[in-house]
Amino acid sequence: MPYDLKPFDVDCETTPYLDKKEAAKGDRWLLNFGPQHPATHTTLRIVLELDGERIVRAVPHIGYLHSGFEKLGEKLDYNQYVTVVSRMEYLAPIAEDIAWHHAVEKLFGIDLTPRCKVVRTIMAEMGRLQTHLLCVAAAALDLGAFTGFLYCFNIREHIYDIIDYISGQRFHPDWTRVGGLSQDLPDEKMFVKLIKKFINEQLPPAINDIETLLNKNKIFRDRTDGIGQVSKEDAIAWGLTGPMARSAGVMRDVRKDTPYLCYADNWDGQGSSAVDFKVPICTTGDVLARYLVRLEEIKQSVHIIKQLIDDIPGGPMNVDDESKLAKPDKSSVYGSIEGLIQHFELVMTNRKWEAPIAEVYGANECADGETGFYIVSDGGPSAWRAATRPPCFVNYSVFSKLIEGHMIADIPAVLGSINIIAGQLDR
Repeated sequence: MPYDLKPFDVDCETTPYLDKKEAAKGDRWLLNFGPQHPATHTTLRIVLELDGERIVRAVPHIGYLHSGFEKLGEKLDYNQYVTVVSRMEYLAPIAEDIAWHHAVEKLFGIDLTPRCKVVRTIMAEMGRLQTHLLCVAAAALDLGAFTGFLYCFNIREHIYDIIDYISGQRFHPDWTRVGGLSQDLPDEKMFVKLIKKFINEQLPPAINDIETLLNKNKIFRDRTDGIGQVSKEDAIAWGLTGPMARSAGVMRDVRKDTPYLCYADNWDGQGSSAVDFKVPICTTGDVLARYLVRLEEIKQSVHIIKQLIDDIPGGPMNVDDESKLAKPDKSSVYGSIEGLIQHFELVMTNRKWEAPIAEVYGANECADGETGFYIVSDGGPSAWRAATRPPCFVNYSVFSKLIEGHMIADIPAVLGSINIIAGQLDR
């Protein structure tokens, strides 16, 4: 049994989150929910104060997946650190790669090539699909609908195939580099074919199946409608972002508010318009609203990809060699001493970075909200400080408020709707 249920007779002096007066009455119970419970994925522990089966107070505990992610940013250089940020967001690591190097390139003042911007934008949206598909699938699984989980989880495997094709790794691609990517597309025609097959043939039936199963399902709606509500005012006060905020009516999306890549106008320097997409908004702020927002964001991501996939620009993937920040082409390495020296310095020595002495914050709109990196540079080959603003750390902070007054059985529904990625809770 995953619960540790016992009478509420513990020492209130050493457990400050307990109510002393109610403890004295003996009619409250203390329940440890997780980390062994399936809904907490072995990485979350929630201490509940119960009145019968109704939750009076909930205290989240984190730290079950502590890896010192931020401290590692002081030891690894600006390219090496991408292997760490991939593990912060293990549902869609490729989106985290893009977010990290977006901040680094802001520090160096690098403007990416049009080809790199388009490919990064496409894969950022594929990363959004990765995370949202799992969250939508788990919305059914957490309430007992295993079939709904299979609809979206199985189709998600095709995204891993695409990531494997372009990077050589399925789960942790470590794909981006300062000024570009680790490598150009192996075969652009095959890449386009794989993406089109996914968004046109493989994904639509899965979305149709999950909508047919859940959207008008009475059990699902009864278990999610009005559960775990957050108001627009509270969402702003708590600093929530992503579907958590948009489900409560907060019109906030980094892609619109501080656009980057192909979300910005004139992204190619030739007057091209930003990609067209809508930001879905709900007002009820409950579990059902968060599910519906993610479902619509899946469709908007597909819409963005369709605008770009047939018009991938030619030219280099990485910034030009004059910057001395990106690895030169293989032809240059093999055919010139300058290219060979640059490649050697970037791969084998610490003479590679002449970073400005500055501080910068760069943010991307990832699946769960604003993912930002704050970098302080002292001019060395790695960041003097590399702090992250992960959406799940902020979104999880509101869990106590969302669950109070609900039943124990509502916890999996609320937890699943927040979509907590434990790697982002690390400090």
